[in-house]
Amino acid sequence: MNEDKKNKEILRLKNITHVYDQDYQKIKVLNNINFEIYRGEIVSLIGPSGTGKSTLLNIAGLLETPTFGSVSLAGQNCKDFNEDTKTSIRGSQIGFIFQSHRLFPEFSAIENVMIPQLIMGITKVKAEKKSKELLSVLGLEQRFNFRPAKLSGGEAQRVAIARSLANSPNLILADEPTGNLDPNSAQNVFEILYKLVKSLDISCLIATHNHDLAKLMDNSIVLKNGSIEV
Repeated sequence: MNEDKKNKEILRLKNITHVYDQDYQKIKVLNNINFEIYRGEIVSLIGPSGTGKSTLLNIAGLLETPTFGSVSLAGQNCKDFNEDTKTSIRGSQIGFIFQSHRLFPEFSAIENVMIPQLIMGITKVKAEKKSKELLSVLGLEQRFNFRPAKLSGGEAQRVAIARSLANSPNLILADEPTGNLDPNSAQNVFEILYKLVKSLDISCLIATHNHDLAKLMDNSIVLKNGSIEV
């Protein structure tokens, strides 16, 4: 690998194998997974249900520790990090988007975007300023004070995107982010996310069943029976 490309590497999964103990049986859900994602790259993770996509995202996001193998973020091997360090890295370097927006129902759109910043020690004034900027970029200037129940599905998912970007991460991990949306809203949310990844020069890995959207991404990782299909 040339030095320039190495410097742009954001995520590397090396020899990832993961085994669950279930009912006294060992079930291998991932088998020797290897790939890299680079700065400015948006990559789809596709495959039938039960092939290990969510487990792979959890491992990439340091939410689960693989049975074998290592995860590196921006050239930093996370294999031996303790839970406190992993939590800190998740807060500062990784943004998460889920199929269901998972916004806090009792808080407004702007408060939902402020929360991860406040957790990381950002002052309330700075967190509010950045939250307004992000929501405005996403076309939600008129929705700052709306709670999730008052937002459409597409609007709520755009708030979730703003929240994922709140702490200026290097990497966005998205698990079926358009799965609950109608086709037009899904296309709109994807286009917004795609433009943000490119303009901010970050990386994004999206697990999806939507093959039409997958074709629009820079690269695809296809999982089949826990392995990458070549």
